[in-house]
Amino acid sequence: MALILPALTIAVVGYFGSYAIWGERGVMVLGDTEAKLGLQQEKLAQLTATRERLARRIHLMEDGHADPDLVEELARTRLMDGAPNQVAIPRSAH
Repeated sequence: MALILPALTIAVVGYFGSYAIWGERGVMVLGDTEAKLGLQQEKLAQLTATRERLARRIHLMEDGHADPDLVEELARTRLMDGAPNQVAIPRSAH
């Protein structure tokens, strides 16, 4: 009867200890989680850069102060129109 409490304590500590090492949030999974976090942070940085680039282009196209060079670039890209003796090369991405 005196060994029940220590045995129960060892069982509980063993259960939670094994979960802390091999569980879904344990030490063994930490490396994979950090790798996934790094990939997601890289993706976020790319999306943020794309968003900033698009925000700048939108700002240049706002009413009242549209940038003539950007307007011409967009028109030529979208319409594939050019001046006489000018060759138009389509671009898929900017």
